[in-house]
Amino acid sequence: MHHLKNSFLVLLLCSLTLLTACGEDNSKKITSVDNPELVAIAFFDALYNEKNVEKAASVCNPQLARLILHYRSPGAVARHLFNMSFDKVEIKPDSAGVKVREQFKDNANITIYFDGYYHNNRIKDVKRLAFVQRDGEWFIDKVLKDPF
Repeated sequence: MHHLKNSFLVLLLCSLTLLTACGEDNSKKITSVDNPELVAIAFFDALYNEKNVEKAASVCNPQLARLILHYRSPGAVARHLFNMSFDKVEIKPDSAGVKVREQFKDNANITIYFDGYYHNNRIKDVKRLAFVQRDGEWFIDKVLKDPF
């Protein structure tokens, strides 16, 4: 009986490990890639709140993804690529939304607003990203000059 109980525990642990592994794999991907605003928010959320460089790079064009992965740490990407550091940040698309979005057939420019804290100082910032569409999915092509 004791042997059967141990076998059951081992089986249970194995299945939990498998479930966890599947879940972890999912967390490295940004799934809503059909809307450039959602991609932009998910990208910055992965970088600043989840501190996950691989997840952020997954929605970038190869050249930008290589650059992001080159820096390795989310802090380095934040400093060198965006000149913004946050301990905690709220990320929102342009409140004017879709109507003002500069979108063409296969590309779009998206403005994102940041409201967060770094070392207990409140910081507000704005960034613009250029997107390209491939096979119905939006990818970040480059970081545009600050709008203001």
